[in-house]
Amino acid sequence: MKKIIKLSMITLAFSMLTACATSGDVENIQSQIDGLNAKVSQASSDAASAQSAAADAAARAQAAEDAANRAAQYAQDANSKLDSGFRRSMMK
Repeated sequence: MKKIIKLSMITLAFSMLTACATSGDVENIQSQIDGLNAKVSQASSDAASAQSAAADAAARAQAAEDAANRAAQYAQDANSKLDSGFRRSMMK
């Protein structure tokens, strides 16, 4: 019985040693993690840049809309002045 227990302990220890990851496997996984971290950092930087560009585009669009509204108002004012001048000339 003791012989079987010793043999099973040796077999168990050997199987545990062979099942563990080698240092090369750990280094490979670590290099993959480092590569992924670099890609995540780059993606985060790209996202921040895109967000900044979107905010700039929104500000420019708002400025263009404001300018278009002012131009429409000026056109309406000019049209009103011309119309009233035309009506006055027709009254004479």
